[in-house]
Amino acid sequence: MTSTHAFWLAGRQVTGEDSFDVTSPWDGRLVGSVSVPSEAQVEEAVAAAYAVRDEFAATPAHVRAAALDHVSKRLAERTEEIAQLISAENGKPIKWARGEVGRAVSVFRFAAEEARRFNGGEAQRLDTDAGGQGRLALTRRFPKGVVLGIAPFNFPLNLCAHKVAPAIAAGAPIILKPAPATPLSGLILGDLLAETELPAGSWSILPVPNDRMPALVQDERLPVISFTGSDKVGYAIMDSVPRKHCTLELGGNGAAVVLGDFSCDADLDWAATRIATFSNYQGGQSCISVQRVIADASVYDRLLPRIVAAVEAQVTGDPSDPKTDVGPLVSEDAAKRVESWVDEAVAAGASLLTGGKRDGASYAPTVLADVPADVTIACEEVFGPVLTVRKVNGEEEAFAAVNDSKFGLQAGVFTHDLQVAFRAHRALEVGGVVIGDVPSYRADQMPYGGAKQSGVGREGVRYAMEDYTYERVLVLTGLAL
Repeated sequence: MTSTHAFWLAGRQVTGEDSFDVTSPWDGRLVGSVSVPSEAQVEEAVAAAYAVRDEFAATPAHVRAAALDHVSKRLAERTEEIAQLISAENGKPIKWARGEVGRAVSVFRFAAEEARRFNGGEAQRLDTDAGGQGRLALTRRFPKGVVLGIAPFNFPLNLCAHKVAPAIAAGAPIILKPAPATPLSGLILGDLLAETELPAGSWSILPVPNDRMPALVQDERLPVISFTGSDKVGYAIMDSVPRKHCTLELGGNGAAVVLGDFSCDADLDWAATRIATFSNYQGGQSCISVQRVIADASVYDRLLPRIVAAVEAQVTGDPSDPKTDVGPLVSEDAAKRVESWVDEAVAAGASLLTGGKRDGASYAPTVLADVPADVTIACEEVFGPVLTVRKVNGEEEAFAAVNDSKFGLQAGVFTHDLQVAFRAHRALEVGGVVIGDVPSYRADQMPYGGAKQSGVGREGVRYAMEDYTYERVLVLTGLAL
């Protein structure tokens, strides 16, 4: 895994004049070198995608579905190889990397299924008024144009899949930009797409440096932007292109609420285990990882030691070891940022119950209590293996605490009460509410996205396809209805 990797330009593998190294955040070893496209090569890719947009939109559904099925099958066949690549470039523990490949397999399979049934058309009688007698409206969806997909480092394969698969299923050409820290997993998709019969130009995978992205974002030939990343960057993109369609899947500081009825030993053990696992999986580098625990006073004293024990039981270390639960963060700078936020909270009066130590790019799984409301870690997305725990009195105060955030991605509510579940669904200002579990659950076919500063639009294959397309009405006249 130390060769120089070419990129994919209009369906073919090419190299540029420059390259950059991808190193492991765990031990600093060279994982691979990646060739960087020149400005002329980027222009060629965009021009090819723009030129093929009508042809690709008219591609029969079975052709697009067959290509997506092929990619799904080939990902499954190469699971172990790809999982090791994800783990090497990202630092993700191998067991989570294998899970990510499995999810990408499903994303492409879902996309193949949606390609076959999407855009079937809806007929509407217009003779409900006299002026519409003999008229029928037929509504279909058509691609808005070429999609610019910008993917993050934390799920370097699956979040690329969530850009590419829906675009292909909808018949929209796509230019994919993988994250600079983790481009190799995204480039793997090119290997598999190249084995299909998709039109040349309908896809490119370009590891363009971040400082060259504004020109792509501004390009009028790319009317749809799908971005996953920080709220700061996402809204800067949207503000710079107000006439484009932007789907933004941004950050969060996911809350897990444990209510008073979730109170037996088995309940609390389950809640503590799930909270500990999903505050630390992916090194906490997931926008729906558990960052805040909001526990009812009636269960708080029994729950807190369980959470601390479960967090301390997380196995840290070499991400290539199948026993490892928590590996390094993506870089030492990322770990230093987490360290500074925890130190700030402790200096302001927070109680450090476990963790709080950094070793290079690794940060120990950490639990904080009594965190002041105005410190950074209480307000922002930590994107690291850090958990804060807070005591509240009753459901109303718990739900208010969840909503006391600029973010609103997902929330988990541990309760057995169906009425409470529906009240949570109504009251919580988030894109998804998970009952009986942490906010970190995501099924790749469900609508996924947030409220407030957690973004706009939805991912999930069918929902992304709707974002990439628009409705066009055909009115037929003179019909005997």
